[in-house]
Amino acid sequence: MMGWYGAGMGVGWVFMGLFWIALIGAIVWLVVELARTGHRPNQGTPYQTPATGFGPVATPSPLEVLDRRLAAGEIDLGTYQQVRAALLESGNR
Repeated sequence: MMGWYGAGMGVGWVFMGLFWIALIGAIVWLVVELARTGHRPNQGTPYQTPATGFGPVATPSPLEVLDRRLAAGEIDLGTYQQVRAALLESGNR
């Protein structure tokens, strides 16, 4: 009778070991995924998470946005000069 009971426990230990290995593997995978992707709840907000995943990035100034639009070819030089003069007059730097 004792031989039968001992043989049955060997199978139970195997399944319990596999369960714990799977559970620990799932926890490690979850931690790695969260660390790799970072926490970015609102992609459209002015404060976006940088590529490193640490802290907010400052919002660019209106002049920086205007410079980027000129460099990208979204606006012409005349429009750029007019808007830049208006921004400097209003104090929005």
